[in-house]
Amino acid sequence: MSSMYRLHPITETGINDEVSIGYDAICKRIEEKGIMDNLLVCEAYPGTPEDEIIKGLSPLSPSLIIRTSALLKPADELEAFFQDYITDDRVFGFMCHKDIESCFDAEKLKEAADSVRKSSGLVLIAGPGASLLTDKGTLLYFDITRWEIQLRYRKGMPNWLFNNPEEETLRKFKRGYFIEWRMADRHKLSLFSNIEWYISADADPRMIKASSLRSALKRTAQRPFRMEPYFDPGVWGGQWMKRTFNLPAEKANYAWSFDGVPEENAIILSFGKDTVKIPAINLVLTNPLPLLGEHVYGRYGAEFPIRFDILDTMEGGNLSLQVHPLTGYIQHAFGMNYTQDESYYIIADSEDSSVYLGLKNGIDRDEMEKDLLSAEKGETSFDAEKYVNKFRAKKHDHFLIPAGTVHCSGKGTVVLEISATPYIFTFKLWDWGRTGLDGKPRPLHIAHGLRNIQWNRDTDWVKENLIDQEKQIHDSSDYGMCRTGLHNLEPIETIRYTIRKEATINTEDSVNMLNLVEGQEAVIESLDGSFPRFEVHHAETFIVPASVKQYRIKAVNGDAVLIAA
Repeated sequence: MSSMYRLHPITETGINDEVSIGYDAICKRIEEKGIMDNLLVCEAYPGTPEDEIIKGLSPLSPSLIIRTSALLKPADELEAFFQDYITDDRVFGFMCHKDIESCFDAEKLKEAADSVRKSSGLVLIAGPGASLLTDKGTLLYFDITRWEIQLRYRKGMPNWLFNNPEEETLRKFKRGYFIEWRMADRHKLSLFSNIEWYISADADPRMIKASSLRSALKRTAQRPFRMEPYFDPGVWGGQWMKRTFNLPAEKANYAWSFDGVPEENAIILSFGKDTVKIPAINLVLTNPLPLLGEHVYGRYGAEFPIRFDILDTMEGGNLSLQVHPLTGYIQHAFGMNYTQDESYYIIADSEDSSVYLGLKNGIDRDEMEKDLLSAEKGETSFDAEKYVNKFRAKKHDHFLIPAGTVHCSGKGTVVLEISATPYIFTFKLWDWGRTGLDGKPRPLHIAHGLRNIQWNRDTDWVKENLIDQEKQIHDSSDYGMCRTGLHNLEPIETIRYTIRKEATINTEDSVNMLNLVEGQEAVIESLDGSFPRFEVHHAETFIVPASVKQYRIKAVNGDAVLIAA
């Protein structure tokens, strides 16, 4: 059966507004609408090249051009200023709470602002922080998705604040994740209600009236939607997604699929006959209450606390043996508010399918620590199965993994990973002696890991608490409802729905994230006609905002099985 999985799902907004595609059309539309105060203020998310903006808008013939990059503090000063957040680690930094203005030289800002006021011709200010120079003029915002930024890092793009084109991608990502993106998101949100034109700058620039975008986001926060997935290969990657989703064959494998991570995924919004791609985080930042609900918003703020992604090791290898930090540790060591509790829901299996989970009864802690440290130095190979339980995994099994539990997926398995959102905080203990796709050793974090392993989580504890924890809640000819987790140490509850005909679901004033783990198709309907019929297909993740309150799921051509968190 051919896959119905959508690689570029579109969210219909019902807003019939013009999308200006390409700089020629953008310049023409800006000229037609007029430029306030003879001043064009082009704010940009880090990763959008200033030169590209300036060249693209050159037909408007500005008499004065100001690049915000020229107003930054010197590179060595910025490196020192942010050192506590960068750290020396390849992967982990510390969450930065500074504002974007702190990156700029105050005297340079003042001089540039003076030149703007004195200019008699058209002034073009371009780059992150452009609006710091003036509160007048026509405000444009050039935006870019996190995934596009990461792809550009791989091609040699430096970070916005650091002259590091040759630095490895891991470290560039760290500087973005802990520093630049945090400041940029806060700055974007402070401007969002005042932006006149919004430009999606991932590829060919697409411009929409910002008022139309704001309306579209409000509507999206009132209906089910999907985000655009992206896929990435890995040293342990498999072949299941390539076959199931009809992905490009030139990649050797696909290890990860992300279509349930609003901080990194995009939403494709329709405006009339055209579309605009935006970072999904914009929806979270601007409409947190209708999206998340009062309870979730009150606990997490404007952050999306749930993550779904797929891990494919079918015809691949084991994931790295790993552990996630405890809440107190992640707060103290990295400045995060909560930790990465997670679980593995098995959506496809093979004869080799397995999950490593918890420590074996009666192991010698000192000996395990010694063997891990020896393996880290390359002196020996770590015998994982001497210390860690290995369980057979079958389709629809759900393995619960509270922070502090040693774990990894084995080969021959496809996992729907359901977790809290701080998704980079994985302490790798052992990576089976492999190097990364870049040929470099993959980073291990034995010291961090040893401080977080919960040594009491042995075979007996794991079997009692983390495996086969299903509890039937409802069963009828219409649908079945089963609680599959998570553990009481984890903040997320997961429900499996087996839809034979239909079921009515209450959001309970909380955002719902779901995946169709079995069945080719299901339909989501509004009980009061407040949103259009919404189709989902096998292995697609989708979000139902808290504001929907109630919705109906219908099976199409056989039972539909969905996992919800």
